[in-house]
Amino acid sequence: MTQNPLEIQLKTLPESAGVYQYFDSEDQLIYVGKAKNIKKRVRSYFTKQQQSGKTRALVRKIARVSHIVVTSEKDALLLENNLIKENRPRYNVLLKDDKTYPWICIKKERFPRVFSTRRFINDGSKYFGPYTSGKTVHTLLGLIKDLYGLRTCNYDLSEAKIEDKKYKVCLEYHLGNCKGACENRESEGSYQLKINAISDILKGNFGAAQQNFKSEMMRLSEEMKFEEAQRIKEKMDTLENYQSKSTIVNPKISNVDVFSIVSDSTHAFVNFLQVSFGAIIRSHTLELKKKLDEKDEDLLALAIVELRNRFDLDSNELYLPFLLDLGEELKITVPQVGDKKHLVDLSRRNAAYYRMERFKQIKMVDPDRHADRIMAQMKSDLRLSEEPRHIECFDNSNIQGTNPVAACVVFKNGKPSKADYRHFNIKTVEGPDDFASMEEVVYRRYKRLIDENQSLPQLIIVDGGKGQLSAGLKSLDRLNLRGKVAIIGIAKRLEEIYFPKDPIPLYLDKKSESLKIIQQLRNEAHRFGITHHRGKRISGALQTSLWEIPGIGAKTAEILLKHFKSAKRVSYAKIDELEPIIGPSKAERVYHHYNPLSNESN
Repeated sequence: MTQNPLEIQLKTLPESAGVYQYFDSEDQLIYVGKAKNIKKRVRSYFTKQQQSGKTRALVRKIARVSHIVVTSEKDALLLENNLIKENRPRYNVLLKDDKTYPWICIKKERFPRVFSTRRFINDGSKYFGPYTSGKTVHTLLGLIKDLYGLRTCNYDLSEAKIEDKKYKVCLEYHLGNCKGACENRESEGSYQLKINAISDILKGNFGAAQQNFKSEMMRLSEEMKFEEAQRIKEKMDTLENYQSKSTIVNPKISNVDVFSIVSDSTHAFVNFLQVSFGAIIRSHTLELKKKLDEKDEDLLALAIVELRNRFDLDSNELYLPFLLDLGEELKITVPQVGDKKHLVDLSRRNAAYYRMERFKQIKMVDPDRHADRIMAQMKSDLRLSEEPRHIECFDNSNIQGTNPVAACVVFKNGKPSKADYRHFNIKTVEGPDDFASMEEVVYRRYKRLIDENQSLPQLIIVDGGKGQLSAGLKSLDRLNLRGKVAIIGIAKRLEEIYFPKDPIPLYLDKKSESLKIIQQLRNEAHRFGITHHRGKRISGALQTSLWEIPGIGAKTAEILLKHFKSAKRVSYAKIDELEPIIGPSKAERVYHHYNPLSNESN
């Protein structure tokens, strides 16, 4: 039965902090939200009994879910705010209150005012933020006021009105907080220099302001005004801590596009983040299906051209994971540290999450395509000449040299083929000799397949290191299969992969899907072998004294052992203890077998 695409998306969302976006059937953004755990939050919309009629209306319209992962809840909060302001989704207006996050505005006017606002008006004024803390905004405005003495009135200070003496200085002037521009006591040029300095502070350039604070603090100290100097020191500390190190909002970064790529043997995924005024306003991941062995550099260049055309991007600076030649008109930055590097890392993380989701979705919707990808990846990772569609794995099992057995498990197209599993009782080896046992079972397995004209695997895996691999290789030599069937060994301690005649093992990435398949094969062979070994030990125990009793078969013996735990305890049991377990007739047989004198006395 075909699954709904939305249901598949819900199952493959990441469990990370970030922002989720809901789109309707016409692919219009209708809602933006933030979450500590994107998957849990989004699924809650579809599993909880929603009390709000507006929320139920929203859920009915959701046709697609998109998301952007970030590194912290604060980043998610800021990114949510930016996306809401940029896109104004319909249901954010209906479902959210009017609260938004504060900005600091430098008003576009003569003698500009600097103030806090929660409204972003496109009138040419400069806006800095948004800030997650109102306290930070209040502190910054206090610092600006104390340092530069700006006006706080809302008068229209046009040149004509000032010349006509429309206004009088207010209390702020007499307190020393304002220079009296309303009475032409401060020039427009002098005032603008202060505004420029304030812009530098809000953009993150604190050098001049810190130097002014330091000079003021030193002057106050020399004048023995220690309390005032301490207040200036506290303001310096606040200013130093003001600029957020968030990868989402950084006033120094503006009008920049960030690109990254994640690829495997069949596909590449290119993510881009559009950064404007220190905030991410757009994220998109492009999936590319490889036709040849294209390099990441070529694929990324192709994707950048496509995405810039598709979204009409006009930024002149790109942050990339490596250098590309995209023309002299574009500035390419490959950051190594700091906020720029964090943005590239965040872009790559989004590409990796998208790749993971796509593979999960493909696995559910198109298992054959999923198998094709896994097989191609294993072929590449293990340097095989063909895809390992048929894999067999061997494991030996014995405890203190008793009942030596071996197991062979079979995977086809990356999945267990349990009908093809086989057990082996070791026949030619005396004592606990893993190498000789491996040589025996590998030889017996493929001698039989050859004799019966059955298909051979493309890959053989032996559980163990160089010794077990060499033993398996001897058998392939005897059967003239060396070079015709690939064989590797996997050592458990560090998950080393050993190849014939190669002393240096291969270490696959711990998250590699190829390694996960190999581990699954090894663990399944171990489980299958242990189960058979346990059965042999029980069978061996049954075949001791209990099977010597006339009229007592394997089933009865197993029942007795399960209840009494050992044959010795059975031998000590009384008739009245045996009867409830196996009945009066068999109870007498067992009791008299272990107590022959009681039979003679009767």
